[in-house]
Order: sequence, then structure tokens, then C-alpha cells
Amino acid sequence: MSERALTWLPASRWVRWGLFIAVAIVALGIGVHIALRGGSWSNAEERRTADALLALELPDEKGVPLRMDQWRGRVLVVNFWATWCVPCREEMPQFVRAQAAEGARGLQFVGIAVDQPDKVAQFTQELRLNYPTMVGGMGAIELSRDLGNRLMALPFTIIVDRAGRVAHTQLGPLSPDKLQGIIEPLLAAKG
Repeated sequence: MSERALTWLPASRWVRWGLFIAVAIVALGIGVHIALRGGSWSNAEERRTADALLALELPDEKGVPLRMDQWRGRVLVVNFWATWCVPCREEMPQFVRAQAAEGARGLQFVGIAVDQPDKVAQFTQELRLNYPTMVGGMGAIELSRDLGNRLMALPFTIIVDRAGRVAHTQLGPLSPDKLQGIIEPLLAAKG
């Protein structure tokens, strides 16, 4: 193609289009990979104990420190989220419903916000969260990577069984049916 054929579009537009196409290709590849794996990163390597997660201590939105190990022995659903993350916001109401319905059976949701305390406090009040939220700021995304979130994207959820083993990890939102299918056998198991 000659240089003349390309002169109808300024160079900066070519750069922008090139970047757009590159990002679209990467996003498509990630989406295909996640779809082929069922949205889950669970594998033998990740079916490890959740000791690092259970040892975690972070403040809540008021600055009060919370220790994750206080929920040891429960089926623990730890969700990394942010107020600016649309899929996070969309899946959280189902977490509120599941906590209300299954909390007495030993289910415990805990949110870890990749956000600022004031924004987290406002959002949790708006949504009327019935489970605790820890505030990890931007450092929480790095923490999620250490726990299996290879793409460092949100939402990212880790489900831990009563024995303290990682039973499932999920990059991307959990559908209500999938969530129920994962937690029901874990709640039925007593140890």
C-alpha cells in the first residue's frame, strides 16, 4: 500500500485504531480463555489450603481491623470487588441474599474492597450489605494475584471449605446457580 493511500487518516488516528484493535484482541482472548475454563481458575495447584487468606487482617470501612481467621470453620466466600466495577456491583445483591438465606448453615461472605474507605462505606450502606467488608485499597489487587487472580481483574472470588481448603476460585461474576451449586455441597459437609 502506498503512503498516499494512508494520508486520508491522520497518524494519531491510526495509532488510536491500532491500540483499540490490540486491546479488543487481548480482551477477546481473555474472554475465550475464561469461557473455555468455565469462568474458573480452579485446578489442582490452587486446591491448596487457604492459610494465607485466613491469616489476613485488614481494616473495615471505619478503620476497625478485621481478621479473616475469625470465620475459620465456616464456608467462606471472599469476594474482591470495587465500587467502580460494574460486574462487581451486579453480583453483590445475590451475595446479600445468599448470606441471609444460608448464614445460619455456616456460610460467611466477606468482601475485600479495592477502593477507598469513604467510597466503600457509602456503597455498602446503599446496598445494605449484610456481610463484612475489608478495605484493601489498590494493594488488594496484588493480594488477589497472590491468591490466584492471575489477570488481576475484578470481580475475583475465592470459596474456602470448612476445613480451610480452597474449593473454588472464580474470575468474573458468579451466577446465582453456579454459586449455589458450589456452596451447597460445602454447607452439607460438616467437616
